[in-house]
Amino acid sequence: MMRRDSARDGVVLLEVLVALAILGVVGAATAAMALGAGDTVRRAQRADDEINRASALLEAVALWPREDLDRHLGRRAQGEWLMNVGHPVPALYTVSLTDSTGTHDLLRTALFRPVSRLKEMMGDAP
Repeated sequence: MMRRDSARDGVVLLEVLVALAILGVVGAATAAMALGAGDTVRRAQRADDEINRASALLEAVALWPREDLDRHLGRRAQGEWLMNVGHPVPALYTVSLTDSTGTHDLLRTALFRPVSRLKEMMGDAP
């Protein structure tokens, strides 16, 4: 009879060790997921901050008159981004902000600037 009790004690000990191992694996996986989620939140906050700063710049550019837009035609560095100002038709300008590598558009808009009648009559409209 003594042997059965000691055999049962050994099985119980083995079950406890397996349960602790499973609990350890689940705990490690949960901790890894929590760290990953925290990193994802930080990246999203940085991206949101970048978009807000880029939006503030684009709002300022939207106030520029035709002359300023004409002076900034083409692609150039503007702060931490690349700004591209295009002029596809006489009354329309396109402005886009991309990341510093120029591969990812952050914001893009089109700005309407009417051509003055005097410039139209003189043929000076770009």
